[in-house]
Amino acid sequence: MGANNPASPPRAQPRGLFNSIKFFVLCHSLLQLSQLLVSGYMKSSISTIERRYGLSSQKSGLLAAFNEVGNTVLIVFVSFFGSRVHRPRFIGGGALLACMASLLIAMPHFLGGQYEYTKHISSSGDNSSGLCQSENTFLTSSSNQSCSKEESPAQQVVYPLLLLGQLLLGIAAVPIQPFGISYIDDYASKKNSPLYLGILLAVTSIGPAVGFITGSFMLRFYVDFDKLSKDQIELNHKDLRWVGAWWLGFLVAACLLFLTAMPYLFFPSIMPKEDEADDDECTPDSKQPQTNPLQELSLLQFLKSFPRIALRTLRSPIYLLVVLAQVNLAALLAGLATFMAKFIERQFSQTVSFSTMMIGGVCIPLAVLGTVLGGVLMRRLNLSISSASKLCTAAVLLGLFCSTPLLFIGCPTQKVAGVFPTRSDALSCSAGCRCPQEAFNPVCGSDGVEFRSPCHAGCMAMEMDTLNKAVNYTGCRCVGGLGYASPGTCGSGCSHLLLPFMVLIGLTAFVASFSQTPSYMMILRTVPAEDKSFAVGVQYMLFRVLAFMPGPVLYGSVIDTTCLLWGKKCGKQTYCLYFNLDSFRQRFLGLQLVFVCGGLLCFLLTVVVLRRRRRVQEPQAGCKGGYELVNGQKAPEKCTSKETELMGIKT
Repeated sequence: MGANNPASPPRAQPRGLFNSIKFFVLCHSLLQLSQLLVSGYMKSSISTIERRYGLSSQKSGLLAAFNEVGNTVLIVFVSFFGSRVHRPRFIGGGALLACMASLLIAMPHFLGGQYEYTKHISSSGDNSSGLCQSENTFLTSSSNQSCSKEESPAQQVVYPLLLLGQLLLGIAAVPIQPFGISYIDDYASKKNSPLYLGILLAVTSIGPAVGFITGSFMLRFYVDFDKLSKDQIELNHKDLRWVGAWWLGFLVAACLLFLTAMPYLFFPSIMPKEDEADDDECTPDSKQPQTNPLQELSLLQFLKSFPRIALRTLRSPIYLLVVLAQVNLAALLAGLATFMAKFIERQFSQTVSFSTMMIGGVCIPLAVLGTVLGGVLMRRLNLSISSASKLCTAAVLLGLFCSTPLLFIGCPTQKVAGVFPTRSDALSCSAGCRCPQEAFNPVCGSDGVEFRSPCHAGCMAMEMDTLNKAVNYTGCRCVGGLGYASPGTCGSGCSHLLLPFMVLIGLTAFVASFSQTPSYMMILRTVPAEDKSFAVGVQYMLFRVLAFMPGPVLYGSVIDTTCLLWGKKCGKQTYCLYFNLDSFRQRFLGLQLVFVCGGLLCFLLTVVVLRRRRRVQEPQAGCKGGYELVNGQKAPEKCTSKETELMGIKT
């Protein structure tokens, strides 16, 4: 008895925090929270970067998706290196690379000059507010000086720098999630694995939420607050020309990534298996991770065998259908996360910071809650793969019902003179003012019609407050009624519809996210154990190629088709100034419904395939599994080769 005591504690209770899979789950959750904070912050700042550097929605969508390029190229090798490298240290190295990439993305702010908007570009002297004048020969020197700054090498390298930073972020993410998931699944008990994955997915979902909330806070500061005094900042965050401190959040994220990378230097390559005393299917052999046959291959042999292994993995109909369903939902998520804040800003006349807060403070937390509940249901009810597929189908179907009414919540485009409903390059009432085409300083006329600038409204004078800021423009030739105009846009008049919109979009996020954890478990439990790491790698590769890369670009291209008036700077097209709000809503949210229907169709087909398999397997009870469709540890001896093949096990 005394001899047994010294030997049993090390097996039942590993020594130290770094031999605990629970502590690894905690560390990995914090790391992914920090990593995805960068992703969420980029998406929350995308419209601000778009405005700051004059990008179209398609270009900003490409920027948002560019981190997937490096990820896609390298993700395939995760399955090759996953079983033969020190996974925790590779994860830590990826985190340090992400830290450097975040610093690189913030660099354009420090390389370029101050942000210049319409007032500074198209005016000088005593016409600092861009009022109507019969002569504007003074514009030439000011415009030429501004354009020379725009053509400087530092300004031209901005977009390539942002793309490079995103590329490195994608490369840095390659080892983090696949290695983390496979490491947890290798050393966690089968009973706790769904719960750990649910916690991991939920906590990492908070990363984008924290990113959006951080963006909401940072974008309230003026972009050049580090270069100008408070008195020199003339714009406020409600102005359409306002640009917030988009670069500040990337510096914060870089610090967090550095701190969360440190613990991974101390985790072992092989960890003792978690105690499975409560697991009915536990065997002594299951306490050791499976040996991966890919480990015996050289890199050249792996590359040659890659097509064969990929086809073998993709031949599993359940795996293929679940991944395609996830691809549809991932494409939906990629587009909405990138441009939903912009949609709220334009459709409901809200500030950028408030719009990002709605995404980070409402939609993402509800999605996290749904993800956690999905994992809890899998564990508490001990759902089979068939039941999990039905849960996913029901969740996506309810999400479709909740999201369809969103198409009808909105208002038509506000009247903008010379832009909508009729397009005209010059208004007769302000033709003598010689207003510059680049001018954009919106004012709202007393008759409810919006103008691009006081000059376009034909305003001759302005009233100032004690801080020497314009509060009213008078003598406006183009404004009916009282003939005055107020600074700022008239807005869409839809702000009262924001509440029902957010209720429906939040409900959709909550319900649809129930499918996340069950679908992940379906993938992990429907492939042979020796292909598990490879299957996860292929899954993420397909996510990148079919969803995360084209999704934002597709959404951005669709948004650009709804633009009514493009901005101009130095003769070049910049970002969109006015959108057709009806077209914006219908095309943006209509594309969302297309992806939801695609995911629903794939999950429905999964239910059908599993039902057919169950009918084939029913005559031979020995082949029935409980929680798993495929038991990678041991195949039931009573199964025939045909049945084993149906279950996705290689014989």
